[in-house]
Amino acid sequence: MSAVPAPPADPPRPAAEVLAWSRALIGPALRAAVDAMPDGVRAVAAYHFGWQDEHGRPAAGGAGKALRPALALLSAEAVGGSAVDGLPAAVAVELTHNFSLLHDDVMDRDRTRRHRPTAWSVFGANAAILAGDALLACAFASLADAADGGAGPPSAGRSDGVAAAAVRALGRAVLDLVEGQCADVAFEERTDVDVPECLRMAGRKTGALLAASCALGAAYAGAEPPRVGALRRFGERIGLAFQLVDDLLGIWGDPAVTGKPVHSDLRSRKKSLPVVAALASGTRAGDALSRLYLRDGPMSEEEAARAAALVDEAGGRAWARRRARRLKAEAFAALDAAAPADRPRAELRALADLVTDRDH
Repeated sequence: MSAVPAPPADPPRPAAEVLAWSRALIGPALRAAVDAMPDGVRAVAAYHFGWQDEHGRPAAGGAGKALRPALALLSAEAVGGSAVDGLPAAVAVELTHNFSLLHDDVMDRDRTRRHRPTAWSVFGANAAILAGDALLACAFASLADAADGGAGPPSAGRSDGVAAAAVRALGRAVLDLVEGQCADVAFEERTDVDVPECLRMAGRKTGALLAASCALGAAYAGAEPPRVGALRRFGERIGLAFQLVDDLLGIWGDPAVTGKPVHSDLRSRKKSLPVVAALASGTRAGDALSRLYLRDGPMSEEEAARAAALVDEAGGRAWARRRARRLKAEAFAALDAAAPADRPRAELRALADLVTDRDH
């Protein structure tokens, strides 16, 4: 008697569908976390997420891509768990990410985020900082509550030990993020920033939380340490590649896509990776960029356009693209080392392609 063939596996979903699924899955838990926040910051957080306007009326603003929670949920599935297993990690990393955005906007004095005025520009810097603090507290609560089944049905992967390790891991990621942000701020006052230290800064500022997203999702699904470590490496390398592409978009991105004015990073004289690579190139274009970029006084739109051309001519744009491609290849090798299930493997690769090919 012949064996009955197994039903075909569901095909991998496109990246956009995965992100929509991630947003829908974490949405109720995010809203519950914000609803439980103190009165003084609840409206600020709801506005930041796009759920309300500045007057507290329901709104449908963009709440972000939900990349980090998608990585957590897929990493849980990749090691044989379910998306529900990874839900506490997914909620925690999205809350942490938005804590960092609220603070970043205050520090950078950015007035636009997700095509709307930033929270600090509407409610004030103090309110935005406090709302970010509250989101970070809720992030740690999401991880700790999971040990009691508070963020979804209990699973074999959830225990007091897993939750404690997860809290430590997220704490380490936040410290790395803060260290990266400190370096980024310090670079504004320096004229001698080199490429290796700029890469270290970006790895901490962006790579640390993406790495934690993958590692925490796998850990909450009960994965063994080697698989957790491999997925952590995948997320770290994708995070650094993501930052390289983000830096390219900060110079050449379409404002309709980025939500920020063209050449915004140049006018603020940000030491982004393409700029630092161009300044360190030893080329005549790099020297001209240094004279333009490192002098005092505001930069006009014409000067910003000239700076963008010099970054390109000095090789900064091409270098950033090459480095992002190399990092993506390293990320895929790390993903394969985790021996993931086929569908989440394909979907993790699709997310990596999405965030590293945005400048083409």
